[in-house]
Amino acid sequence: MSTIQWFPGHMAKARREVSEKLKFVDIVFELIDARLPLSSRNPMLDQIVQQKPRLILLNKSDLADPIQTNLWVNYFREQGHAVLALTAKEDKSVKQIVPASKKVLAEKIARDKERGLKPRAIRAMVLGIPNVGKSTLLNHLAGKKVASTGNRPGVTKGQQWLRFGSQLELLDTPGILWPKFEDPEVGKKLALTGAIKDDLLHLDDLALYQLDFFSRFYPEQLKERYKLSDDELFLELPKLLMVITEKRGFKDDYERASEMLILELRQGRLGRFTLDRFEELSE
Repeated sequence: MSTIQWFPGHMAKARREVSEKLKFVDIVFELIDARLPLSSRNPMLDQIVQQKPRLILLNKSDLADPIQTNLWVNYFREQGHAVLALTAKEDKSVKQIVPASKKVLAEKIARDKERGLKPRAIRAMVLGIPNVGKSTLLNHLAGKKVASTGNRPGVTKGQQWLRFGSQLELLDTPGILWPKFEDPEVGKKLALTGAIKDDLLHLDDLALYQLDFFSRFYPEQLKERYKLSDDELFLELPKLLMVITEKRGFKDDYERASEMLILELRQGRLGRFTLDRFEELSE
């Protein structure tokens, strides 16, 4: 993963612009992927955001392992963060954001009231790495398409202010990655969920990583999806990939089978899963 050049110039520019715009917002919405509660957090964000109030949003919780999501929500709360697990395309989830924001900003709202200032819309900035669902969230809040979406990184290219009713104004920003992976495991997890462009990777290596993970943590889901016997399920990884390739009628086209495995994972066809395991946190 260390050879991948994946921190393009527009991301460095976006980071500078975010720092400049922070003074115009009341709160930062840190959007992360509930399947990757740690790996999809930008380690530069604390440095960029500093003391600005923050609400962590674990998006795509409908795709994540619900037991793991609950553990991670409790973890972030114990770290002193306000946090919500949500699905950006669902009304019930999205409607929690404004009340949660008001709770985070309660002291500021009280101070403004004492000073005789009229209530105004909360001004927020949405930050997150690519492909965590920022555009989907914005479109659902607005009830119409106000931002481009796509299951690939780099869809949002610039900053824009978006108003949602009388209670919320959002500054959308492009996804910001960080310049270097300290842990190659993080790179693999981000690649599996689509935060890194596929043409930067060897898909067969990624598919083997996926098979290893599911055979350890979600073996029944893997077994059911690809009609595997118990003996097949616990084959060595290259052999397991060969078996699935043959079962799907791809003969010996392992690259095509790898593409299929990764696509089906992203489409949710292997069921709900969480790549960042809470029980491995101490490690």
